Amino acid sequence: QVRLVESGGGLVQAGGSLRLSCAISGLTSRRYAMAWFRQVPGKERELIAALSDSGAFTYLADAVKGRFAISRDSVKNTVDLEMNSLKSEDAATYYCAADPQYWRVGATDPSQYESWGQGTQVFVSS
Repeated sequence: QVRLVESGGGLVQAGGSLRLSCAISGLTSRRYAMAWFRQVPGKERELIAALSDSGAFTYLADAVKGRFAISRDSVKNTVDLEMNSLKSEDAATYYCAADPQYWRVGATDPSQYESWGQGTQVFVSS
């Protein structure tokens, strides 16, 4: 399994921006599709963005389309989530996840993912 470590969370005003980063280490020779989920207490983990192994295909949930973008940096071995025009409802713990079935993008069931990071919290003040 790969090891995933998220960073970049914090407090931001509504309308502001944050960039989350997921550092990938371990069995990096294996191929993975990558995704970002978010979760608030009492609710299920929600898929918000995903990226194919090649980076050619992406998925964005309707709630974040036009505001968020997912990208992969092959040199740094990270998967980043650029978040703009943040709203109060974007406040959550954000998790990076690796899907060993690298040919698909955007599996919504968290159990399909092999590895998870510890999460990074995003707070949005109004």
